[in-house]
Amino acid sequence: MNSTIETLLKHRSIRKFLDQPLTKDEIQTIVTSAQAASTSSFIQAYSIIGVKDPEKKRELADAAGGQSYVEENGHFFVFCADLHRHDILGDLHGADLQNTLESTEKFMVALIDASLAAQNATIAAESMGLGICYIGGIRNDLERVSRLLELPDRVIPLFGLAVGHPAQDPDVKPRLPFAEVYHEDRYETDDEMKANLEAYDTSVSKYYEERTGGKRQDTWTEQMAKMLSMKKRMYMKDFVKDKGFNLK
Repeated sequence: MNSTIETLLKHRSIRKFLDQPLTKDEIQTIVTSAQAASTSSFIQAYSIIGVKDPEKKRELADAAGGQSYVEENGHFFVFCADLHRHDILGDLHGADLQNTLESTEKFMVALIDASLAAQNATIAAESMGLGICYIGGIRNDLERVSRLLELPDRVIPLFGLAVGHPAQDPDVKPRLPFAEVYHEDRYETDDEMKANLEAYDTSVSKYYEERTGGKRQDTWTEQMAKMLSMKKRMYMKDFVKDKGFNLK
């Protein structure tokens, strides 16, 4: 097993960081590593906003539901789906790109490009001994986040990435069984899925029991059933369309 795979398999979400800002070199290394990710047809349909201003970080933490580690970290990145620059390049060449930029396909391209870039950034940061935590909570109020970051149309903030020097050392959380994620030649049957999920529930329950000293023993399927039963961020469809995405 090489060092890259070891870094990947040791991933944990870090939610407590030392009071130590990232250096300019560290930030540049993380961002250039993100840029090295694959991108559909060289479109590069994303942007990364680095947030250093303490007041803006406080507002983002509030928008994300009061998560302290959005404010207290070494650096906070916001990854955005971005087709605005393609509007601009269309103007530069007198090309009408509206139908293409408003398509569901290009919306998916922007989401995928941004996600691939973010994961490259994560691997780079963790290989440097830093910790990270993805922050989907900024989607609680994207209007507010967009105003705060002065984002134009065709730019959507997707998630944040808190990065810094870890001040905690949590255990690796167990993932779904290999057989539940990887299928060969066909999708698994429902009976096979239920058996895999039962086995996974056992390992997750044990993980929580050991982590909390017996105070928590819930399973993954219980967590998901409870979470997905609640309506959350139901404004998203209208927001996405108002920003000029996924119209066709």
